[in-house]
Amino acid sequence: MIGNGPGTIAPTSRIVGRSLLTRVLVPTAALWIAVVGAGFLVVDVLALDEYAINAAFEDARTPALNDVSAVVSRLGDTEVLIATCLLVAAFIWWQSRQWWFGMVPVLALGLQAIVFMTSSIVVGRSRPEVEPLSHAPPTSSFPSGHTGATAAAYLAFALCASRIRHMGLRVTIQVVCVVMPVAMAVSRVYRGMHHPTDVVMGLVVGTTCALIAWNWLPMRDAAERAVEATATDTKG
Repeated sequence: MIGNGPGTIAPTSRIVGRSLLTRVLVPTAALWIAVVGAGFLVVDVLALDEYAINAAFEDARTPALNDVSAVVSRLGDTEVLIATCLLVAAFIWWQSRQWWFGMVPVLALGLQAIVFMTSSIVVGRSRPEVEPLSHAPPTSSFPSGHTGATAAAYLAFALCASRIRHMGLRVTIQVVCVVMPVAMAVSRVYRGMHHPTDVVMGLVVGTTCALIAWNWLPMRDAAERAVEATATDTKG
């Protein structure tokens, strides 16, 4: 195989290594610092009281909305979202024949999980003082993990869908993928699981992780071009 030659591995490895540092690790670290800083500002410095908003959502509850919000919230559960992400990633890989393209949603979700898990431990915000409609996970309230994970995965899907040639299909998929994180954010506040600022920060985290993962993609393309260019030189 041409791709296994010594002349092709080194250029690709260098490109991949640099891209992981400058395009993934550095911006993710900056995002983590921003999230923790915002958390301390909201919880400790401002001591923001958002009870009135949570109480208004609690008063607006109806059996029908409870059922709808339960379905939406369920779509953001860890096992459901991981399964969805892996299936979509496999489909993208199968259609594009480019593993690095299929990795975009997986990378986005993975980065979000790291930022969410570690920052929520540091901030340690308590859940809203309203009756919850869902079982509270052991993590703290800030930022919203369901919202962040949904935003990371579905916005990564939307970015990947930008390569669909059929405009009607492309726009439909992208609209659904943009609406889904917003619906998740509203659902989590409605169900008494998060303060409004928790879901806002969740949207910020998920969106940023999706963009970081998408920004990683051109470096995969560059790595592939390096392999092809080296292979052409070798043949020549």
